[in-house]
Amino acid sequence: MNDLAPLLTPEGRALLDEVRGTAPADELAVATRLRREHPAGLVSAALGQARLRQRAAAKFGAEDAERMFFTPNGVEQSTRASVAAYRAERLRALGVTSVADLCCGIGGDAIALARAGIRVLAVDRDPLTAAAARANADALGLAGLIDVREADVTEVDTASYDAVFVDPARRGGRGRIFDPEAYSPPLSWAVRAALKAPHAALKVAPGIPHEAVPAEAEAEWISDGGDVKEAVLWFGTAPGTVRATLLPGPRSLLGRGLPDPEVRSVGRYLYEPDGAVIRAHLVAEAAEELDGGLIDPTIAYVTADALRATPYATAYEITDRLPFNVKKLKALLREREVGILTVKKRGSAVEPEELRRKALPKPQGPHSVTVFLTRVAGAPTMLLGRPAGLT
Repeated sequence: MNDLAPLLTPEGRALLDEVRGTAPADELAVATRLRREHPAGLVSAALGQARLRQRAAAKFGAEDAERMFFTPNGVEQSTRASVAAYRAERLRALGVTSVADLCCGIGGDAIALARAGIRVLAVDRDPLTAAAARANADALGLAGLIDVREADVTEVDTASYDAVFVDPARRGGRGRIFDPEAYSPPLSWAVRAALKAPHAALKVAPGIPHEAVPAEAEAEWISDGGDVKEAVLWFGTAPGTVRATLLPGPRSLLGRGLPDPEVRSVGRYLYEPDGAVIRAHLVAEAAEELDGGLIDPTIAYVTADALRATPYATAYEITDRLPFNVKKLKALLREREVGILTVKKRGSAVEPEELRRKALPKPQGPHSVTVFLTRVAGAPTMLLGRPAGLT
């Protein structure tokens, strides 16, 4: 699909309505029928767009996704709507009324900013991507707040905007790009652009090394529903601050420069910190709230004797501690009539699916167990337990 224009015509929009929700198994029959009355290319484009909309529903919600226009890269790389809305609200709370959204993609962040009442200049150099962003602003009734421009972001004057948001491309021909200077545009350029504005937010990969964070920036790692989605470098807020933000909520854990927690023996409870907490290097802050310690100096599992409520970690009650031994685990699971085995690992080379297959070859029984493959004081260990609920 190289051009969205045919899909924006009355005929194209009617076709999109007709193919909405088409199952993959039915596509051939639907295409054959529709090609009797419509150009083959238009039918293919409509079915392709329907597939993209189905994929995009997880990020944008079904109601918006059914009205929006996507490219394959746009679905893959765009910000989840909940994360974009959170960021837009932070900018609104800072008093921002206008944002230059550089590398806007299909417009996911621009949409969230506009819905927060912020005027947006959305810029992308790819013609098809810019066309999708423009179509999306119109489809969602936000064209009055979003001005889409097809241009090289390095040539755009942002001086008249309250804030700059940059979402550089982090994928190349060989997949994900891990070096921030290999982003397009490079992180160093994005930082220079940020420093020219009163406020700025730069979206970066959650795996960014902490030493790559500029001294002028606040670094925030964001998870949604337990999945780490991105990191953001904020300018014009609190330089040097580190935070982990969990959605929905939001709930934010701020870094306090604590030393690493002490290592202690495994207690009754094991806490698995949220991925954003781990990425932000704030396990010590979470452990302090729990009055807990680490099971191993190199493993981000916190253990404690008491069960405490926290949004920053998931609690498990530990029932057994065993040296790593598949045969012993298999016998124990059979004895306890375990039919559902959840395997988590940290600091172990064993693949969870491999252990599940060997330890529970024929699932049977009404009980469930979670096993943690990890190290305790340097020794390969299996910790067995179950989610701990607060009453």
